[in-house]
Amino acid sequence: MTRIKRGIISKKRHNRLFVRTKGFRMTKHRLVKVAKEADLHAGAYAFAGRKRRKRDMRSLWITRISEAVKQNGISYSVFIKQMHEKKIQLNRKMLAHLLVNKPGIFQSIVAQVKK
Repeated sequence: MTRIKRGIISKKRHNRLFVRTKGFRMTKHRLVKVAKEADLHAGAYAFAGRKRRKRDMRSLWITRISEAVKQNGISYSVFIKQMHEKKIQLNRKMLAHLLVNKPGIFQSIVAQVKK
């Protein structure tokens, strides 16, 4: 059986790993074994971070809406409940967007809910 040299394949795989771990501190961007472990952890953190961002954004929208409706003399929970009862189907993301970019429209929605 002939001998197969795998240096090219290993080097290519290692280089791809080093591209992903570029900028990591100490030996995490230099040594294959350590870089591989760091890359796995980075991937896990990135996945969790994408989920976390969704939670954080929803929390921010709720805070913005809550403060805005509080100035109109109504609590957030009552506002959301009244919206459901009046069949106004706007999600929190759209409400927060209207609040920031088109405050007049948001005020008209609040007025409609308060009636």
